[in-house]
Amino acid sequence: MTEETKKEENNNETEVEEKENAEAEVEADLVVEEEVKEIPDVKPGDTVKVYQKITDVRDGKTKERVQVFEGVVLARKHGKGVSATITVRKVIDGVGVERIFPLHSPFIEKIEIVRSSKVRRAKLYYLREAKGRKARLKTKEEKTQGE
Repeated sequence: MTEETKKEENNNETEVEEKENAEAEVEADLVVEEEVKEIPDVKPGDTVKVYQKITDVRDGKTKERVQVFEGVVLARKHGKGVSATITVRKVIDGVGVERIFPLHSPFIEKIEIVRSSKVRRAKLYYLREAKGRKARLKTKEEKTQGE
């Protein structure tokens, strides 16, 4: 082998090593970004507390606070993917308020399931018009290990 071919082989080897190192760095960055918060399996009929980060800007100062929205999940859309959303409804002073939360949003700090109810539909839009007793959902009975 001549000196030129040896140099070319060394250059090729260093290029391969550099590519591998670059790929390893990219993978390490992805692993850091993939440290995703645990999202509970939220279903329609669940009463949930959604903790959402809100930034307040007053007089040029920014403050971050957490706002809690507690209500009944009417629907879950877009499956279990990154674009999954839940529609949460609560009644404030006789006025129904609904909010749609993207589950994987960075503004959602955590989602806490308060109570699960037994429902027979995937979308509970009928609760919008239901009043009084018809608006109640039956609570799910938890199965114990002994049974």
